[in-house]
Amino acid sequence: MITRRKWLIAVAAGALTAAFASQAQQQRVYRVGFLGNSTAALEANLVGPFRDGLRDLGYVEGRNIVIEYRWAEGKYERFPELIAELVALKVDVIVTAGTPAALAVQRATATIPLVMVAVGDPVSTGLVASLARPGGNSTGLTSIAPDLEGKRMELLREVVPKLSRVSFLLNPDNPFHVGSEKQARAAAQMLHLDVQFVGVRAASDFDRAFDTIAKDRPDAFIVFADRVFLHNRGRIVDFAARNRFAAVYPYRELVEAGGLMSFGPNYAEMHRRAATYVDKILKGAKPAELPVEQPTKFELIINPKSAKTIGLTIPQSLLVRADEVIQ
Repeated sequence: MITRRKWLIAVAAGALTAAFASQAQQQRVYRVGFLGNSTAALEANLVGPFRDGLRDLGYVEGRNIVIEYRWAEGKYERFPELIAELVALKVDVIVTAGTPAALAVQRATATIPLVMVAVGDPVSTGLVASLARPGGNSTGLTSIAPDLEGKRMELLREVVPKLSRVSFLLNPDNPFHVGSEKQARAAAQMLHLDVQFVGVRAASDFDRAFDTIAKDRPDAFIVFADRVFLHNRGRIVDFAARNRFAAVYPYRELVEAGGLMSFGPNYAEMHRRAATYVDKILKGAKPAELPVEQPTKFELIINPKSAKTIGLTIPQSLLVRADEVIQ
């Protein structure tokens, strides 16, 4: 027969065991791999929101989470080496942005969960089976939107009313740009514009590409979303300014660097949202069953000072629609 004293001791022992188990679980340190396309300095505005998102969810670096950073410095050929380092560290999840980096992670591991940020069309590029049910080990956020390149051309036409020819900067090594080029050609036909597409795979290609565009003398040019272009933002913006080209970019960072305007999703907010995917996966959710999130808002950022430098005036009707005007 169990006495009251023995019963109380058993209850207390059970409570202590549960407390120790809970404490042990809370003290587990998760390891997250962050594969950056550029450098820590140039992606600080993206890493910051990601870390803030983790902190808001209760993760404290050095206490219950460690982030292993690897930086490709704008060189996609470094991806396999950097990913191999993260795999060797047995990280719990890998976070990266852009289609080329996400594909590189998928080629390297089919078991470590991947949280993608700002990938183009993850279905057509084979990253996921569908947005609703990704399948495999990948999920995250896409920047895909219908007729995005067409909208960028329409914005240019408002700034350059006599717009007739547009050059595009793309990366032939980025599978997403196959669809982007098709989208741009279709939109250009609708808008009765002539187009030129110039490829850049690495930093060493820019001078040749710039010479090609400058000789063609377009009325404006558009840059497709690619992390090589984000990494080399200064060179691109300087080229546009020297040649007095109107240009629209996918990233606000190029406008902050002196570019004319950008139109695209809020990439900083997408990185913050990526933290929620990491949290769910660390708590046991399967990437295959976490729907890929699409952007719901696109931002127009304008730099009137840059317009003045190249002899343009931004129409007031466009300025009032801007989400931010950088002075």
